[in-house]
Amino acid sequence: MIQSFYEKLKEQSPVAVIIISIAIMLFSGFLLTRITKKCKLPNVTAYITAGILIGPYCFHLVPVHIIEGTSFLADIALAFIAFSTGEFFKFSKLKNNTGKVVVITLAEALTASVFVFVLTFWILKIDLSFSIVLAALASATAPASTMMTIRQTKAKGDFVDTLLQVVAYDDIVALLAYSVAISVAVSSTANEAFRFSNILLPIIENLAILVLGGLFGFVMKLLISKRSTDNRLIIALALLFAFCGICAAFNISPLLGCMSMGTVYINITDDDKLFKQLNYFSPPILLLFFVRSGLSFDLSALIKPSGAIGGVSLLLIGILYFLVRIIGKYAGAFWGCLCVKKPKETRNYLGLALIPQAGVAIGLSAVSARALGGEAGDALQTIILASCVLYELIGPACAKLALYLSKSYSTKLEELVPVEEKTAQGTQKSPLELLIERVQKIQRELAQEPASEEERAFTEAAEEQEKLLSVQQSISGGKSR
Repeated sequence: MIQSFYEKLKEQSPVAVIIISIAIMLFSGFLLTRITKKCKLPNVTAYITAGILIGPYCFHLVPVHIIEGTSFLADIALAFIAFSTGEFFKFSKLKNNTGKVVVITLAEALTASVFVFVLTFWILKIDLSFSIVLAALASATAPASTMMTIRQTKAKGDFVDTLLQVVAYDDIVALLAYSVAISVAVSSTANEAFRFSNILLPIIENLAILVLGGLFGFVMKLLISKRSTDNRLIIALALLFAFCGICAAFNISPLLGCMSMGTVYINITDDDKLFKQLNYFSPPILLLFFVRSGLSFDLSALIKPSGAIGGVSLLLIGILYFLVRIIGKYAGAFWGCLCVKKPKETRNYLGLALIPQAGVAIGLSAVSARALGGEAGDALQTIILASCVLYELIGPACAKLALYLSKSYSTKLEELVPVEEKTAQGTQKSPLELLIERVQKIQRELAQEPASEEERAFTEAAEEQEKLLSVQQSISGGKSR
């Protein structure tokens, strides 16, 4: 019935079908977050689940041609993610790092990749192009779930400091690994004889993209300088979209270039407000991307006999990938912490907090599906989507367990909410009085919950724009008189 409705509507107005489909995607993603929020699950889980429910493999609320026509959302979403990642490459902060975090990050990310590659290429005997890309994707981590858990528990200490720095750099390693992996994979699928240029050419291409991205960052600085809020966003979006279009024309991943653009911009301007404004602006775009990922997710492909790659069941590959990546992350984090002589609490439990995987991995899998094409591309995206849902389900719980076992936060009320235990006269307060004061303090903190940095930056910029417009109007009104 829904399909016949869309067919009739398409005859009258094809544009209406597109607009209604986008509205359904937005509403379904939002409504599912109402449920996942109560279960203390991240929004990404809600978005993917919403896409699965409204997709062609469930309720058929979005036509197939809409799904096929919105593949560009992966490029746009990844452009936002990669550009934001560039903010962490602020040279003034990098100089202050001791290098220990870099060692730990490389150890946990690359160990997970090596474990997955050995599993798929050497044990399961799957072809090189599929194995190397899946291995590169295994290095990515989703920091959102971990950071949300840290904020909820108010954890602190060496474990938390190390964890925050590792998740900040982790996706950078994943982007670098993927850029090389996808280039090698595409070259290997061309059935050409192996040549040294198959490895050298991708490196040259990525270096060229890095330089081009840096030039775009410099142009962004020149164009954005002293612009109003709306123009800043317009210019930033125009440059990001233009860069993605250039990369797509040459069939090159824009990830490293967008990251280079963000890195150059933050270092020559020290303007972190633009990043916060973009982060506040991007949620609807990221929602559409994740819902669209769920729309293209064929759950039955994991189970049906025809769902296989290289003669191996996708369900088996998915289960083994899910487990082996966890083992690789834990082993790599343990080994990295051991090399830099981190405390036992950090060494033993850091790997548990690095389990979540979502945004970057899902975006890269969508781009990979288009680059590899055929069964390999579809299989890769199916495995990543299925495992990311599971990772996001268990990730927050594992992160909280890691914080608790590392003694980074306390469950004792008197430590969580400290208050003065004596009155102004110096007499000891009763346990009931202390409890009432702690409850009142919690209520005050909840009532005064500050807005996020992104929201403040966006609001401040909007207020500046409003003041500028009022000044211009008063000037023009004075001239007319």
